[in-house]
Amino acid sequence: MNHQTEPAARVEPMPAPYPPELQKVFDAIMPPGVPPLSLFTTLARVPRIWDRFRAGSLLDRGPVSLRHREIVIDRTCARCGCAYEWGVHVAFFAQRAALTPEQVRATVHGDGNDPAWTDDERLLIRMVDELHDTASLCDETWSALAAAFSVEQILELIGLVGFYHTVAFFANSLKLPPEPLSVPFPTA
Repeated sequence: MNHQTEPAARVEPMPAPYPPELQKVFDAIMPPGVPPLSLFTTLARVPRIWDRFRAGSLLDRGPVSLRHREIVIDRTCARCGCAYEWGVHVAFFAQRAALTPEQVRATVHGDGNDPAWTDDERLLIRMVDELHDTASLCDETWSALAAAFSVEQILELIGLVGFYHTVAFFANSLKLPPEPLSVPFPTA
């Protein structure tokens, strides 16, 4: 991908080769043959942060479909202006989650009424936006979520929004450059 020259990251990632126990973790969370993300190798410089980041990461499948999960993650990253993580997720998961180019664009430039989405997906976009804007969900949004999703799924979705705010805080504050395979934010 062509990326404009990015400013240098504020903290250098841990260089390879990695300690065996860390390599084992990277091997478990990265696709075969894909090097660990700069976010991971940078946070791994501080074991306490890395361990807690992983403990709260929700990197496993969980009770939410891959498609719904990716819509929530992509929208959260877009709302946080986190091109780094948005680009990684779109590159690795958009096709697997069957997101169309219009839907990928809508995660950045659309809103909760965008016709690119189904009713449940528009609800997810509204949920992300409301959590991002108010750090809460109004009764109307909660009732709509409760009619469409289980409590387990709703809590997972809220957790994803919160976790990817944390990811955005790290990636944006560290000024992580785009990963080689990442997708750039779409233009308006």
